[in-house]
Amino acid sequence: MGIYEELEWRGLIKDVSSPELREKLNKGGMTFYIGTDPTGDSLHIGHFSSFLISKRLKEAGHNPILLVGGGTGLIGDPKPTAERPMITYEQVQHNFECLKKQASEIFGFEVVNNYDWYKDMNFIDFLRDYGKYFNVNYMLSKEIIKSRLDEGITFAEFSYMIMQAMDFYVLHQTRGVNMQVAGQDQWGNITAGIELTRKKTGEELYGMTMPLLTKSDGTKFGKSEGKAIWLDREKTSPYEMYQFFLNSEDEKVIDYLKFLTFLDKDEIMRLEQSNKEEPHKREAHKALAREVITFLHGADAYDEAVHISQMLFSGEIANLTYEQVKSCFASVPSVEVDEDMQILTALVKCGAASSNREARQFVKGGSVLVNGQKVTDEKFVVSKANAYGNKATVIRRGKKKYFVINHK
Repeated sequence: MGIYEELEWRGLIKDVSSPELREKLNKGGMTFYIGTDPTGDSLHIGHFSSFLISKRLKEAGHNPILLVGGGTGLIGDPKPTAERPMITYEQVQHNFECLKKQASEIFGFEVVNNYDWYKDMNFIDFLRDYGKYFNVNYMLSKEIIKSRLDEGITFAEFSYMIMQAMDFYVLHQTRGVNMQVAGQDQWGNITAGIELTRKKTGEELYGMTMPLLTKSDGTKFGKSEGKAIWLDREKTSPYEMYQFFLNSEDEKVIDYLKFLTFLDKDEIMRLEQSNKEEPHKREAHKALAREVITFLHGADAYDEAVHISQMLFSGEIANLTYEQVKSCFASVPSVEVDEDMQILTALVKCGAASSNREARQFVKGGSVLVNGQKVTDEKFVVSKANAYGNKATVIRRGKKKYFVINHK
């Protein structure tokens, strides 16, 4: 397969601006860009699928550039339902620096900032050099604009399409960029850039979008319990990422393997068969977790995530380090205390029991473990001295309910 056919097989092509793109992609040698606005200080798993397309294209002989929108990020891409809250110049710059470092380290892409060509532009030049090329009726026909007309859309948001079109034009003029790659929700902005460049220079640019990565119900893939899965391991640990992928939907896991890994067709088809015939083994899910975590954080991080999972499954957590505790119990109920306390008080304090009476029943019944050790003595003291790193005590009630006491 050529790179175009591989992307098709993986389900990674939604729209293309020209049938010529098949031959051009298979031939190699295009300079293209993919963009993201610095709305946060880390990329998340939703970005990962888009950026992996760029990695695939790079390996097929194309030259990727990552645009982090320090200028467009100050305005905000229109959302389908409401205006985005504006963020400060300082926060945008901070986020830009974080994303630039992260993208360079993970993907090895060259990173540019569109604030560089917006910061010195005046309003008259904007209208004369760019605004005059945009017909309002053309802009109103774009899906993202149409979806906001009933609720209302500000002029700033309405202008975002012009700014993104300008990005495409400027990168073509200054860096030789001749293609943009993005998620399917950016199709209107891509075609606006193609049209702007054609009107100003007569030259043809190209665009390609990929489907958004979703769950079976159509919601965006990449959140667990309302929390985004970040590529920054300080925000989402390898263990949390491992659990997220291990619990992916059976009916979607093969799509995720195609989108998020470099496993070849034969291996993915083998995993698809395993997923159908022996779903309890979760072989496809484990392969997905292994490939993504190893790509982002290395083999050691993946091995540690598996090790922690095995210890938690067996209930043998006594040998965990404080860092591992912090990683794998980040989302369980927790409470801060500034003194040692008896186990009954501790159970009530952290929410494991509703009263001393109920706490006593749990302890006497043998259903309470502290740092992996069963506690049956109601006079047992939960102390900072015996905590993980002298900072955290893990209480388990029953088979699966965990609570954390953080010692000041």
